[in-house]
This record gives sequence, structure tokens and C-alpha cells, in this order.
Amino acid sequence: MRFLMLFSGFRNALAKDELGLEIFHISVPTTLALAADPIASLIDTAFIGHIGPVELAAVGVSIAIFNQVSKIAIIPIVSVTTSLVAEEDAAEKLQTYQPEKEMLIKVSSVNEEIKLEVEEQIEQADPERSSSSTNLDRAAKVCHGKSYIPSASSAIVIGGVLGVFQTVFLIFTAKPILNYMGLDYDSPMLKPAQQYLTLRSFGAPAVILSMAMQGVFRGIKDTRTPLYATVMGDITNIILDPLLMFVLRLGVSGAAIAHIISQYLISLMLLWSLMKQVDLLPSSIRDFQYGKILKNGFLLLVKVVAVTSCVTLSASVAARQGSTTMAAFQICLQIWMATSLVADGLAVAGQAILASAFARRDYSKVMTSASRVLQLGLILGLVLSFLLVSLLPFASRLFTNDSNVLKLISIGIPYVAATQPINALAFVFDGVNYGASDFTYSAYSMIMVALVSILSIYMLSSSHGFTGIWIALSIYMSLRTFAGFWRIGTRTGPWSFLKENSVLLK
Repeated sequence: MRFLMLFSGFRNALAKDELGLEIFHISVPTTLALAADPIASLIDTAFIGHIGPVELAAVGVSIAIFNQVSKIAIIPIVSVTTSLVAEEDAAEKLQTYQPEKEMLIKVSSVNEEIKLEVEEQIEQADPERSSSSTNLDRAAKVCHGKSYIPSASSAIVIGGVLGVFQTVFLIFTAKPILNYMGLDYDSPMLKPAQQYLTLRSFGAPAVILSMAMQGVFRGIKDTRTPLYATVMGDITNIILDPLLMFVLRLGVSGAAIAHIISQYLISLMLLWSLMKQVDLLPSSIRDFQYGKILKNGFLLLVKVVAVTSCVTLSASVAARQGSTTMAAFQICLQIWMATSLVADGLAVAGQAILASAFARRDYSKVMTSASRVLQLGLILGLVLSFLLVSLLPFASRLFTNDSNVLKLISIGIPYVAATQPINALAFVFDGVNYGASDFTYSAYSMIMVALVSILSIYMLSSSHGFTGIWIALSIYMSLRTFAGFWRIGTRTGPWSFLKENSVLLK
């Protein structure tokens, strides 16, 4: 019954009430932005697939490696930044009183002696708050239309440093990692895979910086700006792909260069827009939130390693079975992730809304928001499942003409489609946990999920081949969903308030 409470009032899941509209305005632009990049990757895959199955398989391995390394940095910094920014934004709105704004206006027209007097009045009115000078700085920024969110600056600095580290790491370790992934020295996939991975690594700083800034925009509930920037960048990528790959005959290198250019364009557009909304220069070095970001980021780093290791291991197992199996797996995986990540839009909405509600201790809003986004996630998953079953058998030829690859794709289609509702709930539960700042449970529960899933991948792939890989991935996503239900259902951690607020269970 504790689990079923999350789906109470299911018939009103699509209601256009205040909460429904708030979720809509956050999730839809986020969903479109998240879908834009996988769609661009699918188009990349389609272009590369027409070069040949060897190149398609090689790029598939390289993308799996790049995504694995990138997610180790991206998911922690984006998730932590979104929660911290949402909390700071909610706290700033609560702390910025109208009397302070009126005093600030008066201060601008009086001498220094009266300014000091006004500062003393503010400090005496609320001694528990931060220093009067900080309050005046915050009020000044509000009056100038900018938010005072120290976490934003901290996330950008950390993101830039991590991006440079990733570039250096991939450049010097590309070949050994590819060997570990099953591409031996005599493999025809090794050369194009190394070429693509090395080139694409130069775009790592732009990728991580843009995602860090997207975390800031999500925290302040502005999801339209990242959408515009992502769409412009991906359109640029799509235009450059055929030009560089076929006209200039750069092959897979052209695909990597097109991706790099598009990512730097996205980063520049986001930075320009963010500077107009948020003050990126805190008044004091003590205002930086490096400690919070690094502490919670480390917990999510543990989770990301566990999460992505399962997918990366699956790609490695597929690569060891040959270029045909890897090509089919790459196409199915791209479609699987592209459709499943659409649910991340709901996860972001849930995270931002829940983080603000927890900061205000509005537990009624917490439960209604968590229930609504989970209900919408289930509906979305069922719709995606129906669409994939209907369209994927015909759309698979857009990616390759190889009959052997198409045969394997037809085997993977039922698993790709059937797991959509489970995937959607798993991703939404991530957003719910992050909104509750439940990073510790997210990390440790995922370790347990990964251990079981990795064992399943090894056992089922060896006994059932390509089919076994997808059965293991289905088990992996099911366990992630169960872990989300377990935390709320047991009413532990940040959900312990349910024990004292039984009215929320009705």
C-alpha cells in the first residue's frame, strides 16, 4: 500500500492544474533538449552506417567509451548543481524582503553615514541572517535582474577543470581502452575507433561545461534556453556531418569534428545567456560552494560508475562477438537510450520542484509532485513502447542495409520496446531522489544493482549471445526501478517525514 500511494489519483495524472502546468513548462523543453542530442547521434550513426559496418561498429565502441568517461563527470555535476541551485534560488526568494529593496533604493541617494545606519537597521531586524553587506549585495543583484547563486559559479569552474582532465585522459589512453573493449591490434575496427575517439576528446571541455550550465538553468527552472542552444548546436552538427564526411572525405574524423564544433557552439550560447540571468562573480571567495558540490558529486560519481559500467560492459561483450553483433547492438542501444532519456525531462522537473519544496518544508507539495511525475513517467513509457513496436521494424533500415545486422536488430526490438515503461520509472526515480538530496542512498543502492547486473551480463551473454545481453539490460533497469520504490516505500532517509504526516498517504 505504501508503494501504491505513489499512484493514487492516477486518473488525474494529465490534469492541467497548477502542478501539471509547472511540470509541463519544465519537462517539455528539457525533454526536447535531451532528445535533440540522441537524435543527432542517431543521424551520425545513420551517416556512418552508410560508410560500412566496420566503421559503424568502431564508432559505436568509441561512443560507448566517450559516454562512459563523460558521464562520470557530467551526471554528478549536473545533478548536484540542479539541486543546489534550486535550493539556493528558493532560499533567496524567501530571504529577499521588500523592505531591504526599499532601503537599498534610499541608500543610493544618501551619503555614506546614512548607508551605514541603514545597514545596522537590517542587521538588527534579522540578526540570524548573513552580514548586512551580503544582504545588500543580494538585493542589488535582484534589483538588476540577476540572481545571486554561488553554486552556479562553482559548477562552471569545476566543469571546466574536469573537461580538460577528460581530454588529456582520453588522448593518452585511447588505444589501451579500445584494446580492453575487445578491439585487438589486428582488428579492422581499431584504427577508425582510435581516430574517432582521439578527435572527439577535444570536445570534452565544451560538453561538460555546457552540461554544468544546463544544471544551473534547470535549478532556476529555465529549461527553454538550454533547448534553444542544444537545437542550434545539433542542427550545426547535422549540417556539417555530410559536408565533412563525404564532401571533404574525412570519414569518421569528419563526424567527430562536426560534433566538436557543435558542442563549443552550445557552450558559448549557454554562457552568454547565463551571464544575463545569474551573477557569476560571488562577492567573496567564501561564497563558492566547492565543498557541497564535491561531497555530493563524489557520491554520485560512485553511482555513475556503477550505472555506466553495466552499459559499457554490454558494449564490450557485444564487440567481442564481432563487428556485426556490435553494429546491431550500437543501433539498438542508441534507440534504447534516445527514447528512454526522454523521461529525463520529467526527472528534471521532479528534481527542481522537489528540491524547492524540501527547502520550504512543503511536504504536501513533495508528495504530490513525486506522485505526479512518476505517473506521467509510466504513461510516457507505455506510449514509447507502443511507438517502438509499431515503427522500429521499418525504421531500422535507415541505419544500415546489411542483412545480418538487420536480423540481429529484429531480435533486439522486443526488448528495446518492452523495457520503456521500466526505464521511464527508473529515470524519474533518479530525479525524485536527487530532488530530496538523497545522494547517499542513490550511490549505495546502485552499487548493489550493478553487482547483480554485471553478473547477469556475463552469464546471459555467454549462454544466449546477443539476446542474453538484452535480457541482462532488462534486469538491470528493473532493479533500478525497484530501488526507487523501496526508498519511499520504507519511509526512510528524507522520506521519514511520511511517518509523522500520515495525511500525505491518503
